[in-house]
Amino acid sequence: MTNIAFIGLGNMGGPMAANLAKAGHDVTATDLSIGAIDRAVEAGCKRGQSVAAAVADADIVVSMLPAGAHVRSVYMEDYGVLAHAKDGALFIDSSTIDVDSARAVIAAAADKDFAMVDAPVSGGVAAAAAGALTFMVGGESTAFERARPILDVMGKNVFHAGAAGNGQVAKIANNMLLAISMIGTCEAFNLAEKLGLDAQTFFDISSTASGQCWSMTSYCPAPGPVPAAPSNNDYQPGFAAAMMLKDLRLAQGAANAAKVATPLGAQAEAVYALMEAAGKDDLDFSGVMKLIRGDL
Repeated sequence: MTNIAFIGLGNMGGPMAANLAKAGHDVTATDLSIGAIDRAVEAGCKRGQSVAAAVADADIVVSMLPAGAHVRSVYMEDYGVLAHAKDGALFIDSSTIDVDSARAVIAAAADKDFAMVDAPVSGGVAAAAAGALTFMVGGESTAFERARPILDVMGKNVFHAGAAGNGQVAKIANNMLLAISMIGTCEAFNLAEKLGLDAQTFFDISSTASGQCWSMTSYCPAPGPVPAAPSNNDYQPGFAAAMMLKDLRLAQGAANAAKVATPLGAQAEAVYALMEAAGKDDLDFSGVMKLIRGDL
């Protein structure tokens, strides 16, 4: 059993903390939301009164926070993790944030002789609840090996992406690719439909031809062919369009800083921004199909 402090109990963090408690770890959970802490306690965690109190006796600190500013604050401010964690504690930040913030916080931890990794996730709320997330981990090899047994409880795929911040690099590059392929898949289904080819027939053909991709075969945005896909549940989210837009904005920020041309990534950001402007970014990201069909 390991003493774990878990900071950030939202839609992803809550079930992740619950899975750690379910596996027999001593988890002290804290969040700005009292309701979120109450749910974590019901799932077997202990109540953390503050960040400082939660991390004081923790061997491992796991965080799942909304943005880079929150991660910088929680770790680097006087009330935070670096000021109150015990010697030798390992930090795992599973937030999806900008690369610069990830690297800055890990460097600050190293300056105080703490090991830390950035470990953003892929898989959405259902995978978080099932302990089936994919983790993309950046940081020193020794820190990664220490983190792996904890990550294995919360996920089914754990990859070491290299140096500090590289977990974030892998996450934003992967999700930029996913957004581009989802928009392309939607356009293809819409074109086929408008020209008189029904979705199931197009799926049967393209899913075994050169157009095959994950956005088609596992998460088809056209209702019908993939029963478990959000398109068959009125696009209720597994991974909301708002979260995809967040990742696309992070990708474009990183690309601009590095002077890397990503024209399709920029266009994907613009498309998902239209969903936000229409007030429909609470739909699943595959709900971009409704935008392309003109149904928003």
